[in-house]
Amino acid sequence: MNVRAREYGLQFPGATGELNAITDVPGVEVGYTTLIRGEDVRTGVTAILPRGRDRVFTPCAAGWYSLNGNGEMTGTTWLTETGSLALPILITNTHAVGTCHRGIIDWLIGAFPELPDDWSLPVVAETWDGYLNDINGTHVTSADAVAAIDAAASGPIAEGSVGGGTGMNCYGFKGGSGTASRRVDYGKDTYTVGAFVQANFGSRKELTISGVPLGPLLAEDNPLEEWSPPSGSGSVIVVIATDAPLLPGQLTALTRRVPLGLARTGTSGSHFSGDIFLAFSTANEGALTSTFPNAETPYEQLTFIPWGQLNPFYDAVVHVVEEAVVNALFAGETMIGRGGHRSPALPVDQVLRLLTAS
Repeated sequence: MNVRAREYGLQFPGATGELNAITDVPGVEVGYTTLIRGEDVRTGVTAILPRGRDRVFTPCAAGWYSLNGNGEMTGTTWLTETGSLALPILITNTHAVGTCHRGIIDWLIGAFPELPDDWSLPVVAETWDGYLNDINGTHVTSADAVAAIDAAASGPIAEGSVGGGTGMNCYGFKGGSGTASRRVDYGKDTYTVGAFVQANFGSRKELTISGVPLGPLLAEDNPLEEWSPPSGSGSVIVVIATDAPLLPGQLTALTRRVPLGLARTGTSGSHFSGDIFLAFSTANEGALTSTFPNAETPYEQLTFIPWGQLNPFYDAVVHVVEEAVVNALFAGETMIGRGGHRSPALPVDQVLRLLTAS
């Protein structure tokens, strides 16, 4: 496993879960398919299973939010309509969304052959990895999507150039996958809020870590700045998970706090970055089920934390998003990809010196 920001002595607000990862939320599983082949293939697929494979058809309350719509997350119209999410979430590159959408369906057919004919509206999100990866090639297959779901597990999560984050860049450095978690007390109960980030956003001049504007001090060795797309292009996908009992509207409110965590790392939200966020709760298991009109349906009940008590959860979202982005940067290793394009690793030693001197 990579060395994470806290292991270098960086401090962030709040108390983390045991793993400081989205998998601190009980039941959540994460899996990767990482594709690094030849000189041009630097991509992959990330799978997040809200309740694991064993309870894949048990819905979670969910909400979503788009800070900037220059990107894609499928299934959001259904999320808005019902406030529920059941199937695996996949994150990949921009031109592999359709392939991964089909991959979720292929996985369902293979894992549950007894299922009747039905419809599926999976969630697949993307960020653009065309600087390092041959994004127009048909390198991500449906089988790769299936493999990412099959690989999903609880426990520690690899970060950096893995899964959908393989070919991604962040603030002009090698970016990719990152995660973090926080514990939140509510009365006698303690809940967890976790984040998973596919970080592919920000221009070098913006980078801020621990409140210190480092970008201007790290201006050297910035090949992405010299390339043709506008600085800060790319996108960021954030998935928030919690075991706190929350309504779909409250989860949407959590996603609206994600940009505040991103802003603590420096970004102002480029027009050329699709910034799309999803949150789900694993509480209230058994509610939000789908039934047909001719079925005899009992009333459903949702337990939820009062709106006026959500501030600590908003704090947790801001803090986990900030730390997850920094973890993705600290995990990055210099990568050379398509056409010899190079994405440099964050110069960790220099960053630590600058933070100590600040």
